Amino acid sequence: MVGNAKEEVLKANAQGQKALAVVLGGAVAPAAYRHAVEGAVRLAFGRLSKGDYRTMLTACAPDVEHTFSGEHALGGTRHGKEALGRWFGRLYRLFPGLDFEVKRVLVRGWPWRTVAMIEWVDRARPADGSPYVNEGTHVLRFSWGRLVGLHAYLDTQKVEETLDRLARRGIEEASAPPILT
Repeated sequence: MVGNAKEEVLKANAQGQKALAVVLGGAVAPAAYRHAVEGAVRLAFGRLSKGDYRTMLTACAPDVEHTFSGEHALGGTRHGKEALGRWFGRLYRLFPGLDFEVKRVLVRGWPWRTVAMIEWVDRARPADGSPYVNEGTHVLRFSWGRLVGLHAYLDTQKVEETLDRLARRGIEEASAPPILT
């Protein structure tokens, strides 16, 4: 294999049964594991689109790290489920009806160190009723089935413009200090 290239191959297990696997840097991760993680991620984003972030919090490690870029009410880095829960509460108060359209999910790694990248478009009607559309990517890090880190990469200028508009219309939480730990 050349560089960081990935190769899908059929590997035989001890009983001679063949299974599709992904070879990454000499390590083999079963395709079934990647598909299971992808399914769980798509389900989680479906629940988030219904406003259910509490289910996702149950999958988080106690010291989960969450980063949302920018210096605004949603910006910064948080550590821990409690802070992430407060952040999600604020997100859904400011952007009710937030809906994710998942475009692509890529999963790499083993159960003890898995990374999933999710490309999405989101839509909402912020608290002032104006339409909002953004696109971006989340990078999620898992260890043994627990979410240990998530980092959102998106057009933060759109987020800041929306929050500024909400603050000018009297929605105080839009200009509140970030939730940090």
